[in-house]
Amino acid sequence: MRVHPSDRMRNVVRGWGDLLPSRADYAELPGSLRADALSGITVAIVALPLALGFGVTSGMGATAGLMTSVVAGIVAAIFGGSHLQVSGPTGAMTVVLAPIVAQYGIGAVYVVSVLAGIMIIVAALLRFGRAVTYVPWPVVEGLTGGIGIVIILQQFPLILAAPKGSGHETVAVAIGTVLNATRASITPLIVALITMAIVMVIHHLRPNWPSTILAIIIMTAASGWYDVPRVGTLPSLIPHYTGIDSSALGNVINAALAVAALAALESLLSARVADGLADVEPSKPDRELVGQGLANIASGFFGGMPATGAFARTAVNVRSGGRTRVAAILHSLVLLVGSIIIAPLIAKIPLAALAGVLVVTAARMVERHAIKAILHSTTSDALVFLATIAITVFVDLITAVEAGIAISAVLALRALATTSSVQLDAHGTRDPDLAHRELELLHEHIAVYRMDGALFFGVAQQFLDALTETSDVRVLILRLDRVQMIDATGAYALGQLVEDLRGKGVAVLLKGVRPGHEPVLRSVGVLAELEERGHLFDDMDDAIAHARRHADRAAHHHD
Repeated sequence: MRVHPSDRMRNVVRGWGDLLPSRADYAELPGSLRADALSGITVAIVALPLALGFGVTSGMGATAGLMTSVVAGIVAAIFGGSHLQVSGPTGAMTVVLAPIVAQYGIGAVYVVSVLAGIMIIVAALLRFGRAVTYVPWPVVEGLTGGIGIVIILQQFPLILAAPKGSGHETVAVAIGTVLNATRASITPLIVALITMAIVMVIHHLRPNWPSTILAIIIMTAASGWYDVPRVGTLPSLIPHYTGIDSSALGNVINAALAVAALAALESLLSARVADGLADVEPSKPDRELVGQGLANIASGFFGGMPATGAFARTAVNVRSGGRTRVAAILHSLVLLVGSIIIAPLIAKIPLAALAGVLVVTAARMVERHAIKAILHSTTSDALVFLATIAITVFVDLITAVEAGIAISAVLALRALATTSSVQLDAHGTRDPDLAHRELELLHEHIAVYRMDGALFFGVAQQFLDALTETSDVRVLILRLDRVQMIDATGAYALGQLVEDLRGKGVAVLLKGVRPGHEPVLRSVGVLAELEERGHLFDDMDDAIAHARRHADRAAHHHD
């Protein structure tokens, strides 16, 4: 039956239906409106200093941070796959953006944000949402720890009110900034340290109080006592179209890929954390990518920076009682209205105070018990964790993810290879008497080997070496019933073994090939000839009986 193109398109759209908003998103709203409203206000209070600080740290300015929280926050909340996720500028994103701003300018970031958003949506349509589950835990924690260190280093120019060091590498810039410090750096350093102390003391004594905003208020109120750089007058916060510089496209494709990868990874991880903190409908990973993609596109068009789901603000939303996406939407609206009303006060906030808030925030990103658990688990996990931190700090974040996953894979394959073995197994029958009677024959002319674990590229050569060393053997029975996995390299190695031993006059019988392994063995041509010769068996006794007859014939012919 021929399918009309229009019907085919409708089927495709219907298949993407779960990526779109629905009335079910607000099913709990009648009973949770008050809780959502209070949670939205609470998150906005927490988000304000972070939005300002991350905007300044990225090099785009405080207004860009606010606009990202407003525009991206609303769009991601409406179209995203999590009921509790709060999106906006994050410290991890500033780690990627600061070098882009330094190298290409602020205008390039708008292009990066739009391109990254398109890439994220494509990833959603290709159903890549669950790919985050393949990122090992030590890589995630190492990435988080490395990002925290980089965020702290990024605050040095604000804390010291000194010119940035030369270069684009975070560590080099931080060291150069310290070397550029003068006596005038003492005052902003003290402001930052006092801000950190206030945040930590309030958080310790009153954990439910908004410690960061209170510290900012206190330090801004005391602004008459010292002279330090401040946020300054904010441009209009009314959303506006900034335009896209098409000439920057060729220079920022790689940057857009990095931003898209980070936005997807951080948002999906944050949504997973939220799922574990609250008893609500689990997030939809692919729809979350759609929401984040649209949020980044909108942010780029309205003068913001790339956004992601934010761990800290999402956790505050959950703990404050938020139940639906209305809380995240209200958080953005409160930020917009509040920023317009108190814009004159925001202009007076010391940059060093914002830096102090971000330092404390970054220090809290990695939980001590997580670090302790990883370092005391296995040597491999500890190595992956520390390597990911180091690469994040000294190279870049995306390379750290790639390297962390690659190192984890190599170590996992190494561990898998150690569990794989090939060993002589003379007692391969179910009948102990038959096994006893066959011992002498097996020892002289028939070898039974058992393969355990995995037959893959990591052990293929070891497998070949072990079995081709057989001597004075006319029939080799290879038991595969305990093999858990076979890849193409392992299947090819098995085929080479059969061919090599046949050239030496040794027949190979396979016993216990699992149904799931047959396709790969057939694809490399291992089974066809063995089936034709009748050398495939499901029963060990039948295999030994056949081997015995074959060995007897070979011995008679030899004589």
